[in-house]
Amino acid sequence: MRMIVMFDLPTETLQDKRDYRKFRALLLKNGFYMMQESIYTRMVLNPSVQHSAMTAIKKGKPSQGTVQILTVTEKQFSQMEYLVGEYHSEVVDSDERLVIL
Repeated sequence: MRMIVMFDLPTETLQDKRDYRKFRALLLKNGFYMMQESIYTRMVLNPSVQHSAMTAIKKGKPSQGTVQILTVTEKQFSQMEYLVGEYHSEVVDSDERLVIL
């Protein structure tokens, strides 16, 4: 599954900017990477990992602004259409998994 975090935070005052940087650092620390400005994504392998990431975001969310979280399957994420531009990532994105036991 993929967790997609979308946020719109104010950056008018010094405190707002500090809160923005702190929230962004929290996302990066928890394994999210920037998909585009103010949209971060992370792969989660099971509901337990999803819950822990969600808890960390809820604890670290700023007091103002909007933060939204959407969880989709890998299949849905891989079917995303790019209308302008191309997708470039150093992360392997595929809905196929190889498990060797």
